[in-house]
This record gives sequence, structure tokens and C-alpha cells, in this order.
Amino acid sequence: MRQEPARHSGPSHIGGRRVTSRKITAAAATAAGSRRWRGAAGSAPTAATADSLGMAILAACAAWVLITTGVRGGRPDGILLAVLAVAAGYAGGRIAGALLPVAAPCAGALGGIALAAAAPHVTPGPVSSSPLGPVGATAALLALAAGAACCAAWAARGALRTWLRLLAAGVVVAAALLGSSAGVIASAGIVLCSLATALMRRRGLVLAGLALTAAVVAGLAWTVAARVLPEGLATSLEGQLGPFRVRMWRDAEALAADHPALGVGPGRFGETSPAVTEGLLAGAKPHSALLQQAAEQGFVGVALLAAAFGWLLFALWRSPRSTQVVLTAGATLTALALVAAVGNALSVTSVTVGAGLLAGITTARPLEDAQEQVRPGRSRPSGAGRG
Repeated sequence: MRQEPARHSGPSHIGGRRVTSRKITAAAATAAGSRRWRGAAGSAPTAATADSLGMAILAACAAWVLITTGVRGGRPDGILLAVLAVAAGYAGGRIAGALLPVAAPCAGALGGIALAAAAPHVTPGPVSSSPLGPVGATAALLALAAGAACCAAWAARGALRTWLRLLAAGVVVAAALLGSSAGVIASAGIVLCSLATALMRRRGLVLAGLALTAAVVAGLAWTVAARVLPEGLATSLEGQLGPFRVRMWRDAEALAADHPALGVGPGRFGETSPAVTEGLLAGAKPHSALLQQAAEQGFVGVALLAAAFGWLLFALWRSPRSTQVVLTAGATLTALALVAAVGNALSVTSVTVGAGLLAGITTARPLEDAQEQVRPGRSRPSGAGRG
């Protein structure tokens, strides 16, 4: 006998009750939406923890500046302004990134290019010049501009993504036209790293590698200042860095060794550096954020600086944005850390604001993503949907 194939268009019975296929579909959608909502809610405390940790670290940085100023004297306004700039930039970035996930980083990229081109006074003077080119605020602004353009490209879709990638490539060209060799190296490296993120899936491992890279470069700068490298390698590095910068690094390292706990006081490097006080060099900064912190605020200041950088990477690790956006921002902030390790980039307010702004944008959850997560969780009437 021929058996007719079973048809499933009619109602079925589950647990003694008639259940239509339409009801099954609605129930499945509701369950899926509920799971997605629970996942989003479960990640919220972690994001809040990252924000609370960051604010605590920035508050500790400000408090330590005031403590060292009270004990050693000095001018804390520069460091306090930098801390405030990072906090304000981060808060503004969170708002802008939630409302305009593509337009906000695009505007930031254009602003970074404009600042680097229109503000030549932020470029370090002869004290920090070397065969590597001007290492300082110009290179940092260009690196932030390239990173913001790449983040905007990953957040965009269709033809707009291509145009934003062309904008990122244009930052490299702008760096070459401005004569910033360090800016060319930093921005080109960020663009290449951003393209490579398409092949990466484990953001935690990559961010850990970026943190290790920054630590290695900072340690290398310290070893140059402390004269512990082999003679051949030390001579090669000193030739690339320039004798003026190396001399100021060694003064900063000596001051840190003499005052390891509290340093000489915020803003007092120019008053206590032998090279500056003897008139051999001009300038009141050692052109290295690490060595400046060590000389002026002791090793506690160095630990707080490292903690602030680690917090930014941790916030990116817990970010709801795509892995490509997160890793591009991580590469950009690492490039900024490398420039700051051998230059005076963090002494310029526009750089610290830009760093906080980029971190805030790339850790914000876009409002449209949040709405998409909430909408499927709402139960629909049994007659809703397609027939």
C-alpha cells in the first residue's frame, strides 16, 4: 500500500495541547530574544566595572600628583589637565559613539588631521629632533586620526567603508607632506594592523600582545637611559634617538634613582636636570612619558601610568563593538604609547583628549544595536508575522 507523506502544515499536539506552527515560531523567537537580552544584561556589570576601574585609576593619578606636590613642591596643573582631558574625552566618546558610531570617529579623524596641519607649534623643537623625524604631538595626532578613520571604516558598510579606508590612507599621505617620519610609520602601521584584524578572532590575546609591545619599548627606553645595554646596541640606538634626547633621558633616570618614592615634584624636571640648569639644553621635559613620570612622581607615578594604559586595553577587551574596531583602537593606543615613550606627546592636551575620545567611542554600545537586542525579546501575538 502507498503511504502518503506526512504533512506538517496543520496543528500538532504537544503535551496534550494543540500548538500551531505559528505559535511555535513565535515562542522560539521569544526564547531567542530572551537569551540575547540575558547575555547583554550579563555583560553590563563587566562594562560598568571597567568604567569604575578607569575612574578610580584616574582619580588615583590626580591624588598622587597632589600628594607629590604637597611634599616636593612643583606645578601640578599640567598633569591634572591631562587627567581631566582623558576623562572628558572618554565620557564624550561614550556618548558620541552610542549616537554616531560611524560619523563620530570620522569627524575625529578629520579633526586630528586639521590639528596636525594647522598647529605647527605642537611639533617638538630641536631638543627632540633626530633622524627618525619629529617625535611628539604631530605623530600622535596623525596616529589617532588614522586609527579613528579605520574604526569608522569597520563600523560602516558598503561603499562608505571604502571611502573611509581611503581617508585612512590619506592620513599617511598627510603625514608625509607634513614631514613627520614618525607619523608616517605610526599611521601606516595602524592602517596595516587594521586590515589584518579581519583575520583575527581572539581579541584578548591580541590586546595582551599589544600591552607586551608597549612594555618592551618602554623597557628599552629605560635601559638606554640607565646605560645597561651592550655598547654596540647602545651606540646604534643613541644614534637613532639623538644625543639631546638621550642626555635628558639619563638625567631623568638619575633623578628617579635619587628620588624613587616621590620624585622631584610635578613639573620640576627643568629645575633639577643638570643638562637644563647648566644651559646645555633647552626645554623642561625629558621627552619620554615614562621617564618624566619616574623623575617627577617616582615609581608610584610610573605604576599609575601603566595602570591607566592597562585600563584602556581592558575596557576595549570588554567592549560590545566588533573585534575589528576593538583591535584597531588597541593598535592605535599602543602606537600612541610608543610615541609617548620616546617623545612628549602626552604633554599636549589635544592628544590626551583624542586618546580618551577614541577609547570612549570604541567602547560605547551603539543605540541601534541595543534596540535590536531588546526588540526580539518582546512577545508577539499569535497572529503576528508572515502567513
